[in-house]
Amino acid sequence: MRLPAITALGLLPLLAACGSSGTTDSGTPTATLTVSAAASLTDAFTEIGERYAEEHPGTEVRFNFAGSSTLVEQVNSGAPVDVLATASDATMQSAVGAGSVTDPVLFAANSLAIAVPAGNPAGIRSLADLADPDVTVVLCAPQVPCGAAADDLLTANGLDITPASLEPDVRAVLTKVTADEVDAGLVYRTDLVAAGSAVEGIAIPDAANVVTAYPIAVTDQGAPEAQDFVDLVLSDEGQGILERWGFTA
Repeated sequence: MRLPAITALGLLPLLAACGSSGTTDSGTPTATLTVSAAASLTDAFTEIGERYAEEHPGTEVRFNFAGSSTLVEQVNSGAPVDVLATASDATMQSAVGAGSVTDPVLFAANSLAIAVPAGNPAGIRSLADLADPDVTVVLCAPQVPCGAAADDLLTANGLDITPASLEPDVRAVLTKVTADEVDAGLVYRTDLVAAGSAVEGIAIPDAANVVTAYPIAVTDQGAPEAQDFVDLVLSDEGQGILERWGFTA
């Protein structure tokens, strides 16, 4: 699956004004829409952002992908963000409580899977294998949704795992796995789609798995165009893009 040619930026764009407008060298009006989104949304939102830019000529979509808790902290601290999308309702509610967003809407769901390096050198076959002390496992930090989901998953299945490291977001976990630095990592199913042949995925049965829901909202300082982005995410077209990247309704 191709990754559209739209740049996902880090914290630097947050220094720019929210929904800022200006003029190109040719005199064409431009606008910038800043979207802060959970790291697991990187690929799907990059494609949606490309589509949004096609439908809104002269508007540049800038993304800030990171762990949901980090994004909420930034927004609550006044970072100039137009749209916020997190990987759990709990993190979004922190923004609601601070008055940074109102009326978030759930737009997608995800669940966990086991990622192992290509070739599966440790021979991982199931979730229970991750409890083997000889298996090196990496997880998300518990304050981010993928870490909270992993804790819920392990508790529900009666497993005690001591991770080799706790990463700031799910893409950091995936990076450790693709680099063959660990035997396995707990990631979202969608991350397996994004990684392609760089990793192998081991499914976790639905009965043993946990599901996390993703909310999205325009921030209290969002530009008028921000609602258009949210509407695109909620549209049949946006939902189709999310589905292709492995999300469910």
